[in-house]
Order: sequence, then structure tokens, then C-alpha cells
Amino acid sequence: MAKNNRGKGLKSLVNKGRGVCPNCNREGVKIVFETKVDDKTVKLCKVCHKTIANKA
Repeated sequence: MAKNNRGKGLKSLVNKGRGVCPNCNREGVKIVFETKVDDKTVKLCKVCHKTIANKA
């Protein structure tokens, strides 16, 4: 598989999809996983997204 197009969708996002996770407050991580938290849809980092999914 060619690696030329990996991450192509992230380049169009603000700051290339990176920011501060609202759940764990880590900086500079990719914020691309949408998750329902308290009847609101928020974007979380990969670690928080998987942690919430495993608790359910």
C-alpha cells in the first residue's frame, strides 16, 4: 500500500486536527474522534475515546 495519501484528510482541518483534549487536557494531540458525553457530541483524543468506549 502506498503511503502517499495517509493523513490527507487531516491537512484540511484547523491546525491539522491537533489541539487540546477537553477530557484529559493534553495538548498537541489529534482531536478527531467524535464521542457522546452527557448528551453532547465532543471531539476527543484517541485515548479518551477508547476509554469511554470500553466503560460502556
